Amino acid sequence: MSDSSPDRPAAPVLDVWCELQCPDCRSALDDLRALRARYGDRLELRLRHFPLEKHKHAFAAAQAAEEALEQGQGWQYVEAVLGRVEELDRKGEPFLVEVARELGLDAEEFDTALVDGRHILIVDADQAEGKAIGVTGTPTYVIGGERLDGGKSQEGLRERIEEIADRLLAAPR
Repeated sequence: MSDSSPDRPAAPVLDVWCELQCPDCRSALDDLRALRARYGDRLELRLRHFPLEKHKHAFAAAQAAEEALEQGQGWQYVEAVLGRVEELDRKGEPFLVEVARELGLDAEEFDTALVDGRHILIVDADQAEGKAIGVTGTPTYVIGGERLDGGKSQEGLRERIEEIADRLLAAPR
């Protein structure tokens, strides 16, 4: 999921390998909001899906996030689901449709997308790429070719991401 626009020069990319049923990813939301506020469109934030087997609704949640992106509210949806991880644990897929309805998205289309699996290939591709570059847990960040693992601790990660982003932004393009 990307905020990029073809009309501006390529911004540095921060790939955020995330799972929507992950409490650590919920903890990372404040850092992501701060990064978006600081850099705006000078840093491209891309959500990359890495559903973990231990969370039974994570794969469906990743597909739902892609449907939300298609309907124009990708990050809003991701933040809404991550903010209520316990409800996703309890309610499962009906909760994903409920959040879509709350955000004014086409809930019936969400339901259909979860049934027909139209976004499975995107989620599978993200997961395969993540495994290929050594992602083992979430959240994991990749910026400027550096992988930063946030699954153990978020401590100091935002500062490290900012250092790398500042360096990339200062480099001639």
